[in-house]
Amino acid sequence: MRGWPVATAKVGHGVQHGVHKSGWLVAAVAAALMLGACSGPATASASDPSSTAFPGAASTGAASTGPIPPAVTVPPVTTPSGGADSSAPDPGTGGTASSPVDQPVNATSDGTNADPPPTTAPADPPTLTINPAPGSTTVNPTAPITAVAAGGTLTSVTLVNPAENLQVAGTLSADKTSWQATQPLGYGKSYRLTATAESADGQTVTDTSAFTTLTPHNMTMPYFEYTGRYPLTNGATYGVGIVPVVHFDEPIADRAAAQRVLQVTTSPHVDGSWYWSDAQNVHFRPKDYWPAGTKVTIRADVYGVEVGPGLYGQSDVSISFTIGRRQLTVAEDSAPKVDTVTVYDAAGKVIRTMNTSMGKHSGVTVDGRYINFYTPNGTYTVLDHKNPQMMSSASYGLPADAPGGYAPEPIYYSTRISTDGIFLHELDNTVWAQNHGYDVSHGCLNLNKANAVWFYNNSLVGDPVVIHGAKGAPQLQFSEGGEWSVPWSTWLAGSAIR
Repeated sequence: MRGWPVATAKVGHGVQHGVHKSGWLVAAVAAALMLGACSGPATASASDPSSTAFPGAASTGAASTGPIPPAVTVPPVTTPSGGADSSAPDPGTGGTASSPVDQPVNATSDGTNADPPPTTAPADPPTLTINPAPGSTTVNPTAPITAVAAGGTLTSVTLVNPAENLQVAGTLSADKTSWQATQPLGYGKSYRLTATAESADGQTVTDTSAFTTLTPHNMTMPYFEYTGRYPLTNGATYGVGIVPVVHFDEPIADRAAAQRVLQVTTSPHVDGSWYWSDAQNVHFRPKDYWPAGTKVTIRADVYGVEVGPGLYGQSDVSISFTIGRRQLTVAEDSAPKVDTVTVYDAAGKVIRTMNTSMGKHSGVTVDGRYINFYTPNGTYTVLDHKNPQMMSSASYGLPADAPGGYAPEPIYYSTRISTDGIFLHELDNTVWAQNHGYDVSHGCLNLNKANAVWFYNNSLVGDPVVIHGAKGAPQLQFSEGGEWSVPWSTWLAGSAIR
């Protein structure tokens, strides 16, 4: 109960604090009357620390009907000056003093109990998501390898190839919640990815994924070439008619998959298209000649790409080159008039005109195969320069001892324009024919030395050479270097992606 405490006498003493035995009954009755007036029936409460259950009280909380224990009257406490102590409880009013018994520790100023202080649930630990999943066995080596933290930040991430003791590089996001490998993995290798994350309140979690990358059944390597299987050179300058080629060293069953990872970037922008001439070679060109000064970069990002059943790209490759000045050469077979070779600049201005002798207007049959001596019609490009170039009739199927055949001999200042052996080259012993409209060669364009030297020194690989052949001359074939002779609609149809 709340109020001032009742002092009870100790059993076995006749006098307690100077109170005579004869007054105990009067004090007990007075105390009982006071309790009844102030508090009503005494009730024990487990939840109220100020409630007191007296001995003999029933469990229902009703007042005890048993004997009332004796009590004593506590005399007023006096101060050294003889006055009453104002802090002492007043038996007549219940007093104002408080004690731990009648004042709960969580009581408010008005004496009522306050709500218990709020409690905070412990924070959840951070979580980690790792890709690929542990135990994966056919992971593509170019697939994203990642670790992502939620409810915290990454404090450590390592990706290692334990067998080779190699660590794979990666990058952490600015907010430190995600990590990704920045270099491709190897084929058929085992890796272990370990990540640790920490929450704001210091809780940490670590997770690990051990996995293996796929093993290809076979691989193919791409090479950058141009017409005639000549290698493109990184950083070189080529003529406006250059036709780059990606050559695969294995036949490609899924040409679309391979073509999708071939990227051509140009500055300024130039539209163009790929053309598959067979299962291993894909050519690229614009509709018209390249603009002079164009910067070209070609990428073949084939690594990790399946381009046929079990066939994967072996390695990514790239190359860059520049398109040089525009120079166009036009040859006219005007026999019996004089044949000419005219070179034009970008503005269409004639740079040089040269007399020439082209292929004979005939051919021979050898072992059932007809060998043509005409110079075919079509658009060629400069493919190579050799000084000298060894030439023989056997190179195009005509034995040296056959009529019109000849043994190997060096031919100087030779500029090749076809894959089957047509050149502009020096041949001074045909100068008379060059100057009088006679075609006496086996298909080449003979020039005098001065003109041969000039063309050799002033032409670039990739410069277009357009030949208007004699009446009856065949058309230059694609396989001979005639990419520019293919109509644009046909070229577009040769793409694996439409």
